[in-house]
Amino acid sequence: MKAVRRVATWATATALICWCGAAEAYRPFDGTDAAVAETGEIEIELGPAEYLREGAERALLAPDLRINYGFIRGWEAALEGKLTHGLAAGVPGTSLVERQALLKGMLRDGTLQEKPGPSIATEFGVLLPGINDQHGTGAVLNGIVSQRWDWGTVHLNAQIELNRQQYADYFPDSIIEGPHDWAVRPVAEIFYESDVSLFRTGSALVGAIWQVQDNIAVDFGSRGARTNGQTAGEIRAGVTFAFGVTKGQDILSGLFATALRGFH
Repeated sequence: MKAVRRVATWATATALICWCGAAEAYRPFDGTDAAVAETGEIEIELGPAEYLREGAERALLAPDLRINYGFIRGWEAALEGKLTHGLAAGVPGTSLVERQALLKGMLRDGTLQEKPGPSIATEFGVLLPGINDQHGTGAVLNGIVSQRWDWGTVHLNAQIELNRQQYADYFPDSIIEGPHDWAVRPVAEIFYESDVSLFRTGSALVGAIWQVQDNIAVDFGSRGARTNGQTAGEIRAGVTFAFGVTKGQDILSGLFATALRGFH
């Protein structure tokens, strides 16, 4: 739990400095968009408390956290993880899962950057071992294409990974949003995930994103899934906010390095 305390302390302290930029990072989805944080900007994607049901198991995710840092133009670094609290008998009480250290870079500026044509990005990194669950490490590589029109926005993800059990896994994903200029826009996501160990998941999510300000977005989503004949359900709700530090990128780099050390 030491790692989680370090990251939580870092995020809270930094959030008190100053606000800037636009919050466009991608809650409440499993996939992502072809956009990155501005240079010198931090984005926090936070789910304070979310509910997950998988078969007979029940769990509370509190928190579900991702931290994005734009360290140079067109590139961001990200750390993420979920603190799960088992609510059913026989389920570990508290675990830190889905830990990842990622880099995301723009390959082509497009409509998400207010330029013509599709936005194209890549994201890759390391799947880190969890605490009390998800032992082992892995790797992930994702290609992302986003296109925005007047009626809405579409994001397509094509992800492959070597999971923590050392099986190959692939993950095609589609996200559809309503008109970007709506204060509250409806959203949906469909994905299919499979690995060579015969693990199969089909998932659909519906929800909404409320753009409170340029740098604050509140989200809600309800997700249903089926994995090898077993049903799952999830309620997601959270906030994404972005800010910069007026004292410069050296401060940001030091804070990010402290958070990264906490994950080791």
